[in-house]
Amino acid sequence: MNNNSKVLALKYRPQNFNDLIGQEVIAETIKNSIEANKVPNAYLFTGIRGIGKTTIARIVAKSLNCSNTIKNQCKEKCVNCDAITNSNHIDVLEMDAASKTGVDDVRDLIEFSRYGPTSAKYKIFIIDEVHMLSKQAFNALLKTLEEPPEYLKFIFATTEIKKIPITVVSRCQRFDLSRIKSSQLFDFIKKIKDKENGKVSDDALRLIVKISEGSVRDALSLLDRALLSLDKNIELDLNTAQKIFGYFDKSQLIDLIELILKGEESRVISIYRKIYDQGVEPKVFINDFLELLYYFKNIAALNLESTNFSLNDQELSKIEDLANQVDSEVFMLFWQFTINSLEELDIVSNQHLSIEMFLIRLMHLNSVKKNSKVEIDIKKNNTNQNEEVDNSSKTINQIKNVSQEEKSKPETQTEIKAEKKIVIGSFENLIETCLKKKEMRLKYELEKNVNLVKFQNKRIEISFNESLNKEFVKELSSKLFEWTKERWIITFSQLKGEISIKDKKENFRKKLIDETRNSETYKNVINNFPDAELIDVKLKNESDDND
Repeated sequence: MNNNSKVLALKYRPQNFNDLIGQEVIAETIKNSIEANKVPNAYLFTGIRGIGKTTIARIVAKSLNCSNTIKNQCKEKCVNCDAITNSNHIDVLEMDAASKTGVDDVRDLIEFSRYGPTSAKYKIFIIDEVHMLSKQAFNALLKTLEEPPEYLKFIFATTEIKKIPITVVSRCQRFDLSRIKSSQLFDFIKKIKDKENGKVSDDALRLIVKISEGSVRDALSLLDRALLSLDKNIELDLNTAQKIFGYFDKSQLIDLIELILKGEESRVISIYRKIYDQGVEPKVFINDFLELLYYFKNIAALNLESTNFSLNDQELSKIEDLANQVDSEVFMLFWQFTINSLEELDIVSNQHLSIEMFLIRLMHLNSVKKNSKVEIDIKKNNTNQNEEVDNSSKTINQIKNVSQEEKSKPETQTEIKAEKKIVIGSFENLIETCLKKKEMRLKYELEKNVNLVKFQNKRIEISFNESLNKEFVKELSSKLFEWTKERWIITFSQLKGEISIKDKKENFRKKLIDETRNSETYKNVINNFPDAELIDVKLKNESDDND
């Protein structure tokens, strides 16, 4: 095939370690191991699509079998390297596990491995998308993988490392390939654009970098489209590139959130309709909105490379400025409300209109936070204005309930409910309330599977626990509102949190048993009754309660 007729992803595919971008540390580590003759039985490369897993696998194969050694690789003509590049080397076998998943395919591979290399130093098996192999195929591979012949090496590539049995992973030298940094990827495709004599603006190239999300192959594929989209004499600008790629510029969401916080309803709706006209599905919009809310809440821990949006310095700076001006509780409230709105999309016929109403309600929620701050100041500065505070509180409660429309009820019933309002001031109070209200499932989850991080100001922060019932947060939030007539925020934290109530009780029980075993009373009992066994210890008040 004529090299000029190849797509860019194939034409500019790296042929040695020096051609790689963004994986310098991994490349240096592998080169050092080959030079020191400390080559593992198997390599395992993992990472997102298009960052060079299969490419590195081929480079490693060439490095191991290059007749010019690793130091002089490809500087001179090498038959082995040329054959591997063209995928026709007799001792380097590439297998796509997506199409050959069965145990018989692996057994054929193992049988083939019994024979030494024909012309190269090593016989090498490259298995792409290795996670697609069946369980039986992995089991058949284990023994050979652990103790292969000296001439045999395995190289695996996968995008789904979690689907590979740990017994296989432990037998490999694992390398996690990172996303390519935006700056590196931009410089790379710009050089290729210049080599191809293409006319693409820098802004359009930055858009390509954003869309590719760190994938070199995706970036080159998009650049291919960009170079072929217009007449050679016309430069591809940003607006035209957005139309060609059908791209939704997610940075528009930053402006949207800013306008929501300002309460500019007409401009908010206008921006959303522009986004919708670009073909963005409502659910995609909501999920992107959630991701950006996460950035606003955790801006201090973010950098350019840690965002999927591939934000530039200016956009990241704008997020930081807005985040510093707004209470973080606002973003937590927005997050919870957005999650609820995502569920609403499944039950409405017109999702587009539902999103518009969602954005309008968000502006009401923001005004709630502002009103609540005013209310606090009034209480601090003027305790005599009780009526105004009460009225303000009523207004806040009305707005907070915009997401839960309740059926109209007689005034007498409302008054009765107001009298039964429950105050929950601690985690222990909450558990007691669950017991009184006979909510035994909630009580069970709170005691056994909840690791408390923080409990204050109608906000509960817990660490994530896989054993926790999926409906727990939603159910608890609903019950808390029913009992206290106030909205509670329940969030998951990255902090470890306290041990569960059940574990605390169990630890206390073990401590009592240990103390009892060391007591003189216990020792006297054992001396008199050698066959006696200490089963449990109860405090006096506990036994009294049981009686």
